[in-house]
Amino acid sequence: MISSQSKPRLHIKKYDTSVAALKGWIPSCWLEALLQPFQHIFLVNSLKSGQHMEMEDQMESQKRRGVSRDTLISEGPIGSLGCCGWVLVILSGIFVFFTFPITIWVCFKIVQEYERAVIFRLGRITDRKAKGPGIFFILPCTDSIVKVDLRTVSFDIPPQEILTKDSVTVSVDGVVYFRVSDPIASVANVTNADFSTRLLAQTTLRNVLGTKNLAEVLSDREGIAHSMQSSLDEATDNWGIKVERVEIKDVKLPLQLQRAMAAEAEASREARAKVIAAEGEMNASRALKEASLVIAESPSALQLRYLQTLNTIAAEKNSTIIFPLPMDVISHFMRK
Repeated sequence: MISSQSKPRLHIKKYDTSVAALKGWIPSCWLEALLQPFQHIFLVNSLKSGQHMEMEDQMESQKRRGVSRDTLISEGPIGSLGCCGWVLVILSGIFVFFTFPITIWVCFKIVQEYERAVIFRLGRITDRKAKGPGIFFILPCTDSIVKVDLRTVSFDIPPQEILTKDSVTVSVDGVVYFRVSDPIASVANVTNADFSTRLLAQTTLRNVLGTKNLAEVLSDREGIAHSMQSSLDEATDNWGIKVERVEIKDVKLPLQLQRAMAAEAEASREARAKVIAAEGEMNASRALKEASLVIAESPSALQLRYLQTLNTIAAEKNSTIIFPLPMDVISHFMRK
């Protein structure tokens, strides 16, 4: 007696045997297209219970992580096309078979290394994994493709008038670098991923800077950029977008505030200059006082200083004639 658990395996084995027998007569690409409806018919009933239980477990685990119901449905197994859908698919396959090789230019598509193709069959996504890079096969009458570019894209955030935490209005702009990490989500979960990301970047910039004061905006650009990158990356995750980097380009202040800050900075510089000049004069006075004490204690030091002064005067003014007097005479006059 065959158990209920072994029945799916038996159906799959019979199906694989039939496919192996046909491979010698029909090319693999045509065989895959023609037998896809029958593959669904043979396997859906045999695997229905197992897929249902697996889907329930996945939904329960994702519910615990806070994933929305719409996301659960979009991530579930691909639904049936229905009777009419499979009839159209079979007719399309037959049409391709009898019009070969004329339809070969329509059936085979090529995507570049930096691209992926999302295939829709009668409005439904055929596979949860995007096709590419390279060549792949589609049915011309029922399939349509959407190409998605995986390269990193950058865009400028227009200048935003933002009121900071300390009620100062500033104009801030920036640049965002992002790429598509999930081609299917970027096509199925959002109308225009690029445009939506641009709008979200503007609102995120205003929200983040609204929690900062002016000093933080001017000094902590790196921290603001990192906070924006984390917020954007989390918000665009369901769209299949990966935000790689955010940079703050320029922070413009009102003209009156610029003048006030410039006047404050100039006054601060002048105050520091006066303090430095006063400290220099004080140090010079101390040095002169110490020098006068040393010279007063040593007459020979006074004589040497006198000769050094005469030498300096002679070097600066060569046309001046100097008659040096003996130090005894000078000391006599100084005592009087």
